[in-house]
Amino acid sequence: MTTWRTRGLSVETATGNALRAAIPDIAALRIAVFRDFPYLYDGDLAYERDYLATFADAPGAIVVVVRDGAHIVGASTGAPMAQVEDDWATPFIARGEDIDDLFYCAESVLLPAYRRLGLGHAFFDAREAHARSLDAARACFCSVIRPDDHPAKPATYRPNDAFWRKRGYAPLDGITTRFAWKDIDNIAETHKTLQFWGRGLSD
Repeated sequence: MTTWRTRGLSVETATGNALRAAIPDIAALRIAVFRDFPYLYDGDLAYERDYLATFADAPGAIVVVVRDGAHIVGASTGAPMAQVEDDWATPFIARGEDIDDLFYCAESVLLPAYRRLGLGHAFFDAREAHARSLDAARACFCSVIRPDDHPAKPATYRPNDAFWRKRGYAPLDGITTRFAWKDIDNIAETHKTLQFWGRGLSD
């Protein structure tokens, strides 16, 4: 595990056993953050723990953890695409793409009070550096597509598109996936479409 400090917060890169120890706290954090628009996720703690365990078991995975003292206030996950669930890899394989050089920057969550402090860049810097250390040539992630007139969209909502483009990412034409979860205002799971974004790591 590697640790550095920024703005009085500790930022750690965790793999293996260090990641396993942090799973309960990260799972709870993901549920809290993903309740907000645009995900509106009515989270399940058991599912989140199982999901995070796949990163702990993947030899090329990384999790970046932000702590304020002893409290985890942010986390970001990533792994080689060949080591993650088929739902994420299938859209690339269906287009005949080789995923062996593709790194999946899965999700980033950060409590509102800690946003706009540069931690989003720290998440991408750490994951992209890790991806390059594994000889990955490309990185990608995906984001949920919600209609502009969604009734739960806050008036103050700002999408992350400008930030992602500043990092060199752009939507990958025609590469989407569908994933089901239960929204906070629904009684059953519904499928959502997620758009992949990507960039080359030699840029």
